[in-house]
Amino acid sequence: MSASTIPLVSDPIRATGGPAESTRRYRAAWWLPDPHSATLWGRIGRREPLAPTHLERWDTPDGDFLDVVRLPGALGENSPRLLLLHGLEGGVHSHYIRALFREAGSRGWAADLLLFRSCGSEPNRLPRSYHSGETGDVLWVLERLAQRYPRAPIGLVGVSLGGNVLCKLLGEHADTLPAQVVGAVAMSVPFDLARACQHIGRGFGAVYERAFLRSLVPKALAKIARHPELAALGRVADARTLWQFDDAFTAPVHGFRDAADYYARSSSLPFLSRIAHPTLLLSAVDDPFLPSDVLDAVRDTIRGTTVVSAEFPARGGHVGFTAGRWPWAAWYYGEWRAAEFLTPHLHAFG
Repeated sequence: MSASTIPLVSDPIRATGGPAESTRRYRAAWWLPDPHSATLWGRIGRREPLAPTHLERWDTPDGDFLDVVRLPGALGENSPRLLLLHGLEGGVHSHYIRALFREAGSRGWAADLLLFRSCGSEPNRLPRSYHSGETGDVLWVLERLAQRYPRAPIGLVGVSLGGNVLCKLLGEHADTLPAQVVGAVAMSVPFDLARACQHIGRGFGAVYERAFLRSLVPKALAKIARHPELAALGRVADARTLWQFDDAFTAPVHGFRDAADYYARSSSLPFLSRIAHPTLLLSAVDDPFLPSDVLDAVRDTIRGTTVVSAEFPARGGHVGFTAGRWPWAAWYYGEWRAAEFLTPHLHAFG
């Protein structure tokens, strides 16, 4: 297929009754013609410098700690703020996190990235790690930010695993989140964890699965070595799929019966209808991490809501959303769209 015959426009598919549409049309890059090139470009072709951030370590009530990467705002303590949640094995090195810091800084906003337990520069103290349904740490950080900055509006942005955590949090605590929370954006979310896990390892997707396991398995084995009470979980060394890893490690460490139980109780899809804050769900139909018909279930789930909007362009891959006519003139819709969506909500606070 020649470049001239590749469709350039990916029109968003929206849920009715949701928040305002984007003011800039997303045209998927013709030079990333398939889901995998659109996904991998962010990791191998995109260059995002890190904004001038600093790291703080916060001791948690359970005797552990959380690392938070912080970007100051132009207005100091009253600046609008973003709380960022990264994906599986992500962190400050992730291209989308760096881009979100850039978007926040360009608008004078403050931003805080929560590094999930096990994703910081040092191992955490306790046996527990992080997972797709763990919302307690996010809620604790959010409440601490709200107490420290009582006059600052807060927008939430979660990506991939962090997006699932965010959607579950918004549904679980719809009526009890701090008053400063004004809106949220969840990008490339694996709404149905079991189906996402079964899908990712198919065909070329096995490349992603193996990449995650190259990081997850050694970290789990190191945690087992530090905590003798986890010795029975040594079979994690034999995990060849994410399902096997979650069955051998994630589920038993965090109180689930097995991987299937973990996925059923942690998937964000059942929580979407309970969300009470303006929220944008941004996912590509061709996301190689998720069967596309899961997005149909998402639309059905939020059909009656007036606060949750689904924007599902046909192309974009997983956390890709690259536009621009040429690679050297690329433009990245996802992070820009997140900031655009949150802008009126952050500025209307107070």
